[in-house]
Order: sequence, then C-alpha cells, then structure tokens
Amino acid sequence: MEIGLTTFAELTPDPHTRAVVSPQQRLHDLIEEMVLADEVGLDVFGVGEHHRPDFAVSAPAVVLGGAATRTKRLRLASAVTVLSSDDPVRVFEAFSTVDLLSGGRAEIWAGRGSFIESFPLFGLDLDDYDELYAENLDLLLALRASERVTWAASGRHRAPLDNIGVYPRPVQDPLPVWVAVGGTPQSVVRAASLGLPLTIAIIGGQPERFAPLVELYRQAAEQAGQPADLPIAINTHGFVAPTTAAAISTFYGPYAASMSQIGRERGWPPMSPQQFDALRAPRGSLVIGTAEEVAEKILFQHE
Repeated sequence: MEIGLTTFAELTPDPHTRAVVSPQQRLHDLIEEMVLADEVGLDVFGVGEHHRPDFAVSAPAVVLGGAATRTKRLRLASAVTVLSSDDPVRVFEAFSTVDLLSGGRAEIWAGRGSFIESFPLFGLDLDDYDELYAENLDLLLALRASERVTWAASGRHRAPLDNIGVYPRPVQDPLPVWVAVGGTPQSVVRAASLGLPLTIAIIGGQPERFAPLVELYRQAAEQAGQPADLPIAINTHGFVAPTTAAAISTFYGPYAASMSQIGRERGWPPMSPQQFDALRAPRGSLVIGTAEEVAEKILFQHE
C-alpha cells in the first residue's frame, strides 16, 4: 500500500473570523506541505485543478514543477487534470516538463471534472462533456506512446496531427496516466479496457459502496485482456490531530462551510452535525481523528 495526500488548495474562509488566506500565501504554504510530505516519507502528493475563487490552483503542473525542485522522492500528481477541457498536447508537454524537473516522478490523473467552470472559460460546450474526455484521452495516450504522432479522431473537437513531434519527452516511459472517477461505471470500464490505473474519489457515504466498481474494473480488465493487478487508488477527505476532539473541532467548521457552499450550487442540503458524525463513523467516508484512528480507518477502507 502507498499513502499520500491530495489537495485543491482551498481558500475556505475561517468559520469564526471569515478571514481568508491569500492565494499567494496558500500556494507558498502548499509547497511547504509538499516538502514536509516528502521528508516524512509519504509516497504521493496530488494537486487539483479548479477555475473558481475558492481554490488557488488552476494550473497543477506549474505548482508541481515548483515542488519538483524542492522534493526528492515524492511522486507528483494532478488530482485531477480536467482533461475534457484541456488540450492533450499541452497537458503532455507540461507533465513531461514536471517529469524532467523531478527526475521521473510525475503522474497525470485524468478526470472529466466535477465542476463546470472550465467549459465556458475555454469556449467549450458542456453537452460535449464525455465526448471531449474520450477524444482527449485517446490523443494523450497516443502522445505518450510515440515521439511523432499521427492522430485523427472524429474531427469534431480538435484538428488531426500528421507525423508531428511533441516535446520534451519525459524521463518515464511511459509517463503514468491514471483515470480518475467519481463513481461512473462507464469511466471505470474505460480505464480497464485501456489498461490504465484507476483512482476513485470517495466524497461521501460508505466506502464499501464503491467495492462493486472495483470488481467491475477487475472484470472489465480481464475481458479486455489487460493485467489483473492494475493499480487502484482511493481518495477521501481526512484530517489528523493529537486528539479526536481537536480533529473534530478544527475540521468541522471549514469542512461544513465548504460542503454547504458547494451544496447551495448543486441543490444539496447544508452539512449538518448529524451528517458529519455519520461520515466520521467507522463505516463513513471521512478519515479524521488521532493518528491511530486515521490509520485504522485507512486500513478499513483498503479492506
């Protein structure tokens, strides 16, 4: 098992003072967090992509490139790259650069994205959400497979490439590409059929409800003739503190505020203390508490 951290570099207001850390300070703190994660021996650190005022990172590769020069062994991942609304050539070039800077530690976690701001920002139609992702993933895999690329998909979303070289080339061959999903069976099957590692975001509910997705992934990989031991990662919200009470009192306010804000945008009810308690229960998705409690919860989710 490997253990790491992921972040969206949130700019959540303090629930008591309403003060917000500046984006400049948040990014500075983020690099220091990644340096510390490297020093204490964590395996991976993922940085998300968002195009909204409540998160500080819209260009994960830039942040990861900064961390690459200050870390030695930590794998550096996007969590996620919103591939539906990005150009695969630029994604490949950016992460190849991170790979070179880090000596072969970059990873692309390619997802469709759970927010929609990037679509109007880059002049894309949200109705093409899945079609864009499928086409862009196909091109991204072609780019990592060969230095010179000839590629043509449907032609609806991007011009074809005719024996064009894409540079720089990464240290790793191939550059790792994971498929990141939030629970869509079609995305799980796509990852399996392509032989790509899978990472699952467990944002709420009981982690065991995702077990059928993992089984589907294994079955689809076998049917597609892919290896049976493709890597799988899970991601869930967490917080560790010296005591359980300290973890709850520190984490609940900002977490409830953030989830309630997103809930208002999507028609969900506000986060309540009762819902929070259910999520941090032994079979809930939140991984919070003392180091011992967090370790026990991670082992439960792994099982």
